[in-house]
Amino acid sequence: MGIKGFILVAVSTAVVGFTFRFVKPIRQDEGYHNFADARTIMGVPNFMNVVSNIFFVFAGLFGLYAAFNVWETRDRLTILSYLTFFGGVLLTGFGSAWYHLKPDNERLVWDRLPMTISFAGLFSSVLSETSYPSVGAILLFPLIILGIFSVIYWIRGERRGKGDLRLYGLIQFLPALLIPLILFTYGGSKEYILHLSALVLFYALAKLFEFLDEIIYSNGKVVSGHTLKHISASAGVACMAWIFI
Repeated sequence: MGIKGFILVAVSTAVVGFTFRFVKPIRQDEGYHNFADARTIMGVPNFMNVVSNIFFVFAGLFGLYAAFNVWETRDRLTILSYLTFFGGVLLTGFGSAWYHLKPDNERLVWDRLPMTISFAGLFSSVLSETSYPSVGAILLFPLIILGIFSVIYWIRGERRGKGDLRLYGLIQFLPALLIPLILFTYGGSKEYILHLSALVLFYALAKLFEFLDEIIYSNGKVVSGHTLKHISASAGVACMAWIFI
C-alpha cells in the first residue's frame, strides 16, 4: 500500500471514528423540505425546483456520451468509474424531480440514492486517475453498496423515529476531504486537475446557493437558491465530462 496509501486510510479511519464516537445521531430536519419557491406553474407544484433537474439529465447524458466516446482508447476500469458517476447524475435528475413534486422523507430517498452512486463513481475515478486504475475499480462497487446502505439505514431509522444521517454525511463529505489530499500526495495532470477543480468549485457554489435559498428568492421572486443549486451542480458535472471532448 505504501506510505501514501497508509496516510489516506489513516485519515479516513480517524474521520469515521471521530464521527461515530463524538457526533450524536443526526435526524433529518423536517424544515429541509420547506423550499422558498413553492410556485405551481402549468399544474406542476414546485415547478422551478422540479424542471431545473433537466440540467442533471442533460449533464448526465453528456457525460455518458463523452465517456463512451473514449471507451476504446482509455483504460476501461477508469472509464467504468466515470460511467458510474455520470449515470448516477442522470438518475439524480429523475429522482430529484420526483422528490420536489412533493417533498418529504420518503421521496427524498429517491433523490439521495442516485447521488450516492455518483459520489462512489467520482471518488473511484479520482483514485483511478491519480494512483492505479485497479484501485478505483476495486473500491467502486463496495462504495456503491455502502452509499445505498447509508440511505436505507437513514430512512429505516426515520420511520422508527431514530433517523441518523451520519453515515450518509460521510459518504457525501469525506471524499471532499480526501480528494485534495489524494491530489497532493499522488498528483495528476494539469488538465485533469483543472476539470476536477471546476467541478469542486461549482459544487461548492451549489451548496452556497442551497444555503441562501430563501434570501435569493426573496430578491425579486424570480429564481430561488435551490433552483440555482441544481444548475450550478450540473455545470460542474459538465466540466468534468468535457475532459473527454
